[in-house]
Amino acid sequence: MNTATHPPDSAAATSDRDALRRMQFGWYINDWANAAFSATVLTVFLGPYLTSIAKDAADASGNVHPLGLSIRAGSYFPYTVSFSVLLSVGAMLLAGTIADRTGRHKEMMCGFAYLGATATMGMFFLGGNRYLLGGALLVVANIAYAVSVALSYAYLPGLASPDERDAVSSKGWAYGYAGGGLLLVANLALFEGHEALGVSSGTAVRICLASAGLWWALFTVVPLLRLPSRAGVKPARTEGGEGDRPAEGSLRELGRTLRGMRRYPLTLLYLAAFLCYNDGIQTVVSQASLFGSEELGMDQTSLVAAVLLVQIVAIGGALLLGRIARRYGAKRTVLGSLVGWVITLALGYVMPAHKPIWFFALACMIGLVLGGSQALSRSLFSHLIPAGKEAEYFSVYKVSDRGTSWMGPLVFGLAYELTGSYRSAIISLLVFFVIGFAVLAKVPVKRAIEAVGNPVPERL
Repeated sequence: MNTATHPPDSAAATSDRDALRRMQFGWYINDWANAAFSATVLTVFLGPYLTSIAKDAADASGNVHPLGLSIRAGSYFPYTVSFSVLLSVGAMLLAGTIADRTGRHKEMMCGFAYLGATATMGMFFLGGNRYLLGGALLVVANIAYAVSVALSYAYLPGLASPDERDAVSSKGWAYGYAGGGLLLVANLALFEGHEALGVSSGTAVRICLASAGLWWALFTVVPLLRLPSRAGVKPARTEGGEGDRPAEGSLRELGRTLRGMRRYPLTLLYLAAFLCYNDGIQTVVSQASLFGSEELGMDQTSLVAAVLLVQIVAIGGALLLGRIARRYGAKRTVLGSLVGWVITLALGYVMPAHKPIWFFALACMIGLVLGGSQALSRSLFSHLIPAGKEAEYFSVYKVSDRGTSWMGPLVFGLAYELTGSYRSAIISLLVFFVIGFAVLAKVPVKRAIEAVGNPVPERL
């Protein structure tokens, strides 16, 4: 008799699981899509190419003059990136508030993705001395990328139960590294074989840049079709009147959110820990090529191979640390990954020069802890957000990911300035991981989750 009543319930449960898997896959593919911009454009190709364009446009003193300013051509790319990061801070905060207020997370996320993809495809036209066009496209693309990624993070609480969130977040990071790495392999093959294809090196670079935008746009169709409009677990309550204009009401809501975060000091304590150790992570990633070329004597081929190796190993690293977190909890696993970062820096400090095999081993160690530490930090933070405020809080989280990344490079640069050694510079970054570890260890995660009213997962 019981079998007569169970099949409908079972069918409904199966339908719900299938729908959830479809949404999760759409979210994974969003990481697959946008990682192409990070890997191909920001990490490998655009910096050297835009710098060469700026140098071609420079005056006799080696300076260019964007917006009436006089700066060294060699500084144009990093200054432009810094400017775009500064603008992205406000854009992420406002976009997150508007998304939570209107419930149009998907439309805004994909809209910014297509804006960034279009700007990236426009980089195909960066010939001659069009450094101003290159800077403008970089600013638009990087802001759009930051906003789109921050909005995608807001989906995590609604895509997995508290106990499954670490695995889902880790799988998303793995998809991102796989997608970014796959396109990067194809682009590097194109660049290395440009002479056989009858194209110049500059044309090959422009094709590679445009391909990242095309890849981003093409695969964004999947989350556009599979994700719901609203992210998170329930609508946010707003205090503004129905007659508020969206932007005006959202600005007020943003102010209330930032003030309201003071009611959750444990969430802020976690953000402080993440801000510190993630600044160290971002600096290691951004300065590893400089350390390899200037201190270890690695050639360009070895450096590119190391970038690819990090991408590939990070896939397994994200999945491995996700499985470890399932047994030991996300907090313990993140703390363990920070110990791994400390060991990695120590080995980098004593690594012999002109030995590519050791540099590749260092790349493997970075990849092993890179994806997992970031994926689990994201899933852990998702538990500390009041329901209905996902996009707003993840925008603040993403600000600490991008907007404060000046601290690590500053310490790195000062250490080199004082010692003249990149070994001393790389080991100086230990302070970020040690302080981040100490602060994170003091966060009572269970109490922090209870304070915002969320269910506590079985393992933390």
